[in-house]
Amino acid sequence: MIKAKNIHKFYGNLEVLKGVDVHILEGEVVSIVGESGAGKSTLLQILGTLDTPTAPAKYGTEISLAGQPFVNMKDRELSRFRNENIGFVFQFHQLLPEFTALENVLLPTRISGKNEKESVEKAFTLFEDLKIIDRIHHKPNQLSGGEAQRVAVARALINSPKIIYADEPTGNLDSKNADDLHQLFFDLRDKYNQTFVIVTHNVGLAEITDRKLMMKDGLIV
Repeated sequence: MIKAKNIHKFYGNLEVLKGVDVHILEGEVVSIVGESGAGKSTLLQILGTLDTPTAPAKYGTEISLAGQPFVNMKDRELSRFRNENIGFVFQFHQLLPEFTALENVLLPTRISGKNEKESVEKAFTLFEDLKIIDRIHHKPNQLSGGEAQRVAVARALINSPKIIYADEPTGNLDSKNADDLHQLFFDLRDKYNQTFVIVTHNVGLAEITDRKLMMKDGLIV
């Protein structure tokens, strides 16, 4: 699903990623762990097209998603590629407060110009799968932390992406909601063959993923 070779990232003179290679298979739930500053979130952002590797031509950097390389895509092409192929879940749900849960989930489909009726039907199915169908017309300030994060997961899934990247998705949840969200990732993988790559400090989550990648000093070790 994801193949990446020799990713480097510098911020000034600081080399955060030092030639990372990674290969994620379709349908895997993979965790990336390591101490703060190891480069986990930077790697996730580059794999998710939110950031770019340093001097890819110089280092021979290659990154592809489902066989499609994207390192050298122009901004507009890359934005479309991201919208169609990648979903994101962050530590803080980042829902827009003025919109209902449904409206938040539908945003990616409206950006991509998908059929509204079909998108709404897909959204209702996701809300049912995520057990928050009774919250579909609530605004974010009317949702609990766990409910808001499930809405964020639905938003990540609405365009049927090839892969979902999650950066500390349970870091802002209590242990019960965190455990429920962990199980949800596996349920979604089983139902949709969804691929997840999760940066986490949660030891329990890391131990139950299909693979655990340890990062240290800008490398996977």
